[in-house]
Amino acid sequence: MNQLPIFVNLKGRKILLLGSGEMADAKRRLYQRAGATITDDENAEGLVLAVVALEDDDEAIAAVARLKARGLLVNAVDRSALCDYTTPAIIDRDPVLLALGTGGASAGLAKALRQRLEQLLPASLGTLANGLLAQRERIQQRWPEASARRKAIDAVLDPGGRLDALVEHDLEELEAWLDQPHGEARSQVIDLELASIDPDDLTLRQARWLGQADQIFASADVPEAVLDRARADAGRFALTLWDETPIGGLTLRIRMKR
Repeated sequence: MNQLPIFVNLKGRKILLLGSGEMADAKRRLYQRAGATITDDENAEGLVLAVVALEDDDEAIAAVARLKARGLLVNAVDRSALCDYTTPAIIDRDPVLLALGTGGASAGLAKALRQRLEQLLPASLGTLANGLLAQRERIQQRWPEASARRKAIDAVLDPGGRLDALVEHDLEELEAWLDQPHGEARSQVIDLELASIDPDDLTLRQARWLGQADQIFASADVPEAVLDRARADAGRFALTLWDETPIGGLTLRIRMKR
């Protein structure tokens, strides 16, 4: 590990930004989004970080040297060898924040990974995090021992758990878990309409559902190659048996797009 990833609270803190144009504007938006105050005055008091987004190489190298001599940590845009720190690609599900970095090796690779992972993470992830925070006291009361509490939270957030972190949830489901923590998970039915018989054309979300489903009801024209992407222990049924078979857990009904 060549860099230590940390999350820094920049609300109201002063950041020096040298430069103009597209690179500087992108950095300004990022730091302002985090609540920082931006200045271009090198002599300003109270600076905590510095960003150098100068186009000219000689000017950028000289500025980095000056700022490092003052003890500031410097991010030199597109000049990873000069950087004390780099800014990651970010997935924001406030208050959940995921940061992807390559140590300055390739911002494009970090962006590509962020775009893929964006499709995996449900929009309700932040709501779930805030809900767990709001219920912290109740969770501590239900599981007074720290080890038991950790096990209960791990189990409910695990793949296939009642609050699986990669599945959409609402606060009612969190309440239901706390009311009956050892009860059966509520059944959920998801309809999948496939655009192609090629399993490589599955969306990331469809692939995730296939990997989590407890039962699968598929029409006759859904190819085995797609169904093979499902969990090995998932129950498989013909869609014609839908009305005759009890459902439980996460259940998929899969059809080909007409």
